[in-house]
Amino acid sequence: MTVDTETRPLPAARHARAAVAVLFFTNGALFANLLPRYPQIKEDLAIGNGAYGLAVAAFPAGAITAGLAAGLLIRRMGSARVAVLGTLLTGAGILAAGLAPSVALFATALFLAGAMDALTDVAQNAHGLRVQRLYRRSILNSFHAVWSIGAVTGGLMAAGAMSLGLSLGVHLAASAAVLVAAAVAALRFCLPGPDNGPEETGPEETGQKETGRERLTAEGARGTSRVGVVLAALVLIATAGALVEDSGNSWAALYLSDALHASAALAASGFIALVGAQFIGRLIGDRLVDRFGQRAVARAGGLITAVGMGLALAVPTLPGTILGFALAGFGVATLVPAAMHEADGLPGLKPGSGLTIVSWLMRLGFLLSPPVVGQVADAAGLRTGLLVIPAAGVLVVLLAGVLQARPRRD
Repeated sequence: MTVDTETRPLPAARHARAAVAVLFFTNGALFANLLPRYPQIKEDLAIGNGAYGLAVAAFPAGAITAGLAAGLLIRRMGSARVAVLGTLLTGAGILAAGLAPSVALFATALFLAGAMDALTDVAQNAHGLRVQRLYRRSILNSFHAVWSIGAVTGGLMAAGAMSLGLSLGVHLAASAAVLVAAAVAALRFCLPGPDNGPEETGPEETGQKETGRERLTAEGARGTSRVGVVLAALVLIATAGALVEDSGNSWAALYLSDALHASAALAASGFIALVGAQFIGRLIGDRLVDRFGQRAVARAGGLITAVGMGLALAVPTLPGTILGFALAGFGVATLVPAAMHEADGLPGLKPGSGLTIVSWLMRLGFLLSPPVVGQVADAAGLRTGLLVIPAAGVLVVLLAGVLQARPRRD
C-alpha cells in the first residue's frame, strides 16, 4: 500500500506539482521578455555603457536588498501567496522599466522588479519543497528545468514581438498579463494551509530519512552549534553553482571569440552548451538523486565540472572548450536545488529561514562574480579568470559531505 501511494501521488499533490511548475515557468519567462529589449532601451535613453551597466545592476541589487524578507513573508502569508504576489509585482516592475523615460526611473523599476523576483524565487522553491515532501522523492530539479524552459520561452516571446514590430509597452504589458494570469490561476491548485502543515509528515520522517536536521539534532547541543557551519557550506555549494552558470552567461562567448578566434555565431555555442547541458542535468537530476543520494550526485557533478573545464582550459581548443562548458553546466545542474532543500531542513531555524539565506547569499555571488572574473582577466587573461569554474567544482567536492547521503524519501 505504501509503494502504491509513493508511485501514484494523490490528485491534490499532482495538481500542486503542476501549479508550482507554472510558477517556475512564469518566473523564468517574465524577466526573459525584457532582456532582449535592453539594446533598444539603452538607445532610447541615450546612455553610455557605464551608465547602462550601473542601471542594469539595479536588478540584482534589489534582489539582495529584499531577499532576506522572504522568510518572514512566507511565514505570515504562505509560500504560494507570496510567490503569486511576487510574480504580479515583478511583472509590474518590468513593465515600468520598459516604459521608463529616464535612466533613474529605469534603474528604480529594475530595483523593484529584482526585489520582487527574489521573493518569488524563495517562495516558489519553498512551495516546491512542500510538494516534494508529499511525493517522498526528489522533484525539485524538475521545477528548475521548467524555469529554464520559461526563460527560453520568454526570450522567444520577445523575439517574436520585435519581429512583429510591437512597441515596448504593448509587448511587455501583454507578456506580463498572460504570465501573471497563469500564476494567479495556478494559485487555486497550490497546497492550502501553513508551510509546515501536518500533510508534510509521514512515517519516513522517523526512520528512513537522513536529513541535515536529523544528523544535527542527533548530536544534541554540539549538533545545534554546527548549524551555522553547515549553512555556510550550503551557501558555498549554491554559490559555486551560480558562479559557474554566470561565468557561462558572461564570459563564454567572449572567451571563445577573443582567445580562440571563433566566429560570432560559433562563440555563442559555449553559452548554449552550458545552459543546454544544465537543462538536461536538471531533467534527469531527480532520478539520480533518488537512486544515489544528493551527496554522491553533487560530488560527481563537482568532479565533472573540475576535470571537464580544467582540461578545456589546460589544452585550449574550440571543440574541447565548448565541451568543457557543457560538462560544467551538467555538473552543477543539481547544486542549487540540493543546497536549498538541505537548508530548508536545518534545525534551530524558523520555517523558510535557511532557504532564504541560501537564496540571498547565492544572489550576492551572482552580483560579485562578473567583476571578480573581470579583474583577474584584466591582470592575467580571461583564460586564467575562467579557472574559477574548475575551482568551483573542487569546492563542491570538498563540501558535499553536508548533503544528503542516502536516497531520500521525503
